[in-house]
Amino acid sequence: MKVRASVKKIDKDPKNGDKFARRKGKLYVINKKKPKNKQRQG
Repeated sequence: MKVRASVKKIDKDPKNGDKFARRKGKLYVINKKKPKNKQRQG
C-alpha cells in the first residue's frame, strides 16, 4: 500500500476502476482488480 500526502485515482474506469473509501478517518483508494493501486492518505 502506498501512503501519500495526496491520493488520486490511477485507474479512472467508472465500472472497475479505483474507488474512494473513508475508514476510521483515513482516506483509502481501493481496487479489487488491481491491488497494486491501493493508497492511503493520513
